[in-house]
Amino acid sequence: TRWAKASGCAVVLVGHVTKDGQLAGPRVLEHMVDTVLYFEGDTHSSFRLIRAIKNRFGAVNEIGVFAMTERGLKGVSNPSAIFLSQHAQPVPGSCVLVTLEGTRPMLVEIQALVDTGGPSPRRLSVGLERDRLAMLLAVLHQHAGVATGDQDVFVNAVGGVRISEPAADLAALLSITSSLRGKALPKGFVAFGEVGLAGEVRPAPRGQERLKEAAKL
Repeated sequence: TRWAKASGCAVVLVGHVTKDGQLAGPRVLEHMVDTVLYFEGDTHSSFRLIRAIKNRFGAVNEIGVFAMTERGLKGVSNPSAIFLSQHAQPVPGSCVLVTLEGTRPMLVEIQALVDTGGPSPRRLSVGLERDRLAMLLAVLHQHAGVATGDQDVFVNAVGGVRISEPAADLAALLSITSSLRGKALPKGFVAFGEVGLAGEVRPAPRGQERLKEAAKL
């Protein structure tokens, strides 16, 4: 940091993370720098995400989406397109969520599959919090009368994106109910909202910006 300040040049330090997803090495290093970026990707996908975990000059959890091409990484101008499946007609178990990654609204497809389970039904989620999924299923049963106690429930956020905001609750429940009933949601339908334990749906922050992004669908 002394050399960076003295020379007026930016310094980029490249490291790796532990199995727990934490930055390897002494924590003092993370406190010394201005920005910590995580470069994430899936071996089965050509897309890469750069996520800001610490940023003294802007919002954290901002992401940049890049595509790995023959000429290297190229920026993706419309990230929402990679998180949506291309269906000729709406299919059961699918709901489009308008989520916020930092300050950027994005469209992400939430898919659910509900199937007859065994003695110990499974609840698996990819990209969404598993504990929150269990809570939402309890709310769905208690306040909407939709029981999934004897069903396996699988929920996935398309594209490998991780969603932690509560605004994904409504889309997750709608996709689960859609799969259970075997009925697709209308074409162009989007959802966002937090579901409380009393069964209420709370508005998500920056709703107008989310709707503007949804209008591009």
